[in-house]
Amino acid sequence: MIYDDDDNIPDRNEDINGYEKVDRYNPQLIENLSGHYKEVLKQLGENPEREGLLKTPERIAKAMLYLTHGYDLNPKEILNSALFKEEYSQMVVVKDIEVYSMCEHHMLPFFGKAHIAYIPNGHVVGLSKIPRVVDAYARRLQVQERLTNEIRDCIQDALQPVGVGVVIECRHLCMCMRGVQKQNSVTTTSAFSGGFYHEKTRAEFLHLISSKLS
Repeated sequence: MIYDDDDNIPDRNEDINGYEKVDRYNPQLIENLSGHYKEVLKQLGENPEREGLLKTPERIAKAMLYLTHGYDLNPKEILNSALFKEEYSQMVVVKDIEVYSMCEHHMLPFFGKAHIAYIPNGHVVGLSKIPRVVDAYARRLQVQERLTNEIRDCIQDALQPVGVGVVIECRHLCMCMRGVQKQNSVTTTSAFSGGFYHEKTRAEFLHLISSKLS
């Protein structure tokens, strides 16, 4: 069992197969970021020395490093690590992939789902790699429009498929918590390449991601 060094309580990251997730951080980077966040608390009128805030700067530093760890990942290498020759030529769809990212304009979260499809051209990729590519780009400071294009372009470049389709639906806390304060608004973006520019192919993709299995 792992213990969280912040709170000395069990970390529930052990799965049924006995695997554990351990986050490791650069101590010097954590110290540097913590100092900045401590100053931010002061400027906001808080007392960073009070009990409830003593470890808050360090916690924020670790959280921000985790939320932006996509900068340390190479999405194309993720795909190239699991490419397989396969004579399958129909659409492959992975839908309802959870997306968690940070808006680069206000550094507030946006979150939702990504739906991704490609038509193989002699190679398929391990299915788990597609959500990993989503995370690699989402765990950065982002705008949804760029995120959508980056996922499409990465899959297109790595697999060289007949085409790629990407649709992302997200709620943005910068719209819900501030500004226009529209809590129920959802932003949808799409990006296509190759065969997905054909209306029939695109319609099939959109039908598949909107339908439920019986």
